[in-house]
Amino acid sequence: MRRKIILDCDPGHDDAINILLALASPELDVLGITTVFGNVDLAKTTQNANVVCSLVNKNVPLFAGASEPLLNPRISAESCHGASGLEGPDLPPPQLKVQDQHAALFIIESVRQYPHEVTLVPTGALTNIALAMKMAPDIVPLIKEIVLMGGSTDNGNWTPAAEFNILTDPHAAHIVFNSTAPVTMFGLNVTHQAIANPKVVELFRQLHTQTGDFVTELLVFFKKHHEERYGWDGGALHDPMTVAYLLKPELFEFKSMAVTIDTSQTDNMGRTNCDVWGVLKGKGLKETKVAVKVDAWGFFKLIAERISVYP
Repeated sequence: MRRKIILDCDPGHDDAINILLALASPELDVLGITTVFGNVDLAKTTQNANVVCSLVNKNVPLFAGASEPLLNPRISAESCHGASGLEGPDLPPPQLKVQDQHAALFIIESVRQYPHEVTLVPTGALTNIALAMKMAPDIVPLIKEIVLMGGSTDNGNWTPAAEFNILTDPHAAHIVFNSTAPVTMFGLNVTHQAIANPKVVELFRQLHTQTGDFVTELLVFFKKHHEERYGWDGGALHDPMTVAYLLKPELFEFKSMAVTIDTSQTDNMGRTNCDVWGVLKGKGLKETKVAVKVDAWGFFKLIAERISVYP
């Protein structure tokens, strides 16, 4: 049986590649794509999701969601992803009609329609997921799994303490991590193990397809920020780890631990406090399945293999 998923995203270079990976994978039934503010504003993240689906002629239901965090002022990441959020390649015109229904309502409707079958895959701010949980608490025990990109077991990337996706709406993250729904977390501690260096970029260039060229140009642009910030020879492909896990979980190693979200108005706001060493075991805290290691080359080969089906 194909696994039912909803991609909740803020495209973004790595989100775009994650969408391509999911839509190329017959094991997955993508019920819809929901968008949220994040790397750029909601209008642009929604257009970017539309553009990616249009590039490969996939008619996927598309729903716009939250344009602002629950409580904090909005932040964005144009410094990493450029003004449009997808700088680098020439973008085709968007062809999908954006649905009238709010993303959070679509999530609620889908989980109720398919109890215990829907996996939520958020790779941006967790605002849409938190809103759905607050509006319809009955859906929380019906969610099969939440597979998210966000946080870290160690350092942040937007502040010394916080990873960007969690920092964009720490209060939403607090709601999601504290819920009873099973959470699998892909944080910077593992995504920074998979750098799209020139050898990786060549994997996509050698596809000699329009989509391969699109991904190549995304990666070439994405490298710039990582080279300036970290001195790396490529960008970290954060978001596609979520879908790669659904396809080939054997690529990853995990550790179960308590994860709490710092919502204080301090320099620690947005930190994912991860109990790596188990000092909180037996304290009654919910445990999260946290990725700690990835077979990076296997991960990149999976993406290239799957997107090779596109023109």
